[in-house]
Amino acid sequence: MFDPNDILYEDNHLLVVNKHAGDLVQPDPSGESALEDQIKAFIKRRDAKPGAVFLGVVHRIDRPVSGAVVFAKTSKALVRLNEMIREGRIHKVYWALTEATPDPESGELRHYILRDGRTNRSRAFDAPKGDARQARLRYATLGVGTRYTLVEVELITGRHHQIRAQLSKIGCPIRGDLKYGAKRSLPGGGISLHSRRVEFEHPVRREPVSVTAPAPADDNLWAYFETR
Repeated sequence: MFDPNDILYEDNHLLVVNKHAGDLVQPDPSGESALEDQIKAFIKRRDAKPGAVFLGVVHRIDRPVSGAVVFAKTSKALVRLNEMIREGRIHKVYWALTEATPDPESGELRHYILRDGRTNRSRAFDAPKGDARQARLRYATLGVGTRYTLVEVELITGRHHQIRAQLSKIGCPIRGDLKYGAKRSLPGGGISLHSRRVEFEHPVRREPVSVTAPAPADDNLWAYFETR
């Protein structure tokens, strides 16, 4: 559930929230409560708004993933941010705890991602295949523990389950991600993939915005890596 303490940035046009693993960003066919509606209800109460509250989802992150999610509070901001998404002008950085250390420890991954809608899963291929779309990311190893490795990922493209599929393809499945080869699940069904930072030009004021989301506080392994 949405907690106002998870607001990382807010002004008249934008709201950036640190999503918890397991939270839905937008409503889906399950009918479960989603952050979009919860935040609207919060703003309506807090600001005593008499009418409907406008809130646009700029981008989504998977339900088992945590971290920074950007919402637009005005239609002008939403239109401009959507354009920035299409043009690749919103810079997204993720942290992942993986079950192996990438070799080499930093570099760029290029694959072709094919989504299977029936299983809600994507596969990464080394060469073009059917309707597969090219997927690119840069990565760097930030820390190595006894069982897990902290990897920072910079998205270049934005494909379905891209980070999860590409890291699995190189033998580095994300902790807790059974769908992509992890050995065991995590309590609550989350995975150790975190939207760490978003950077973009403010859609109205045209000044740089950089927002960093603290890693999940209820996970000692995240705390171990974040404080190193």
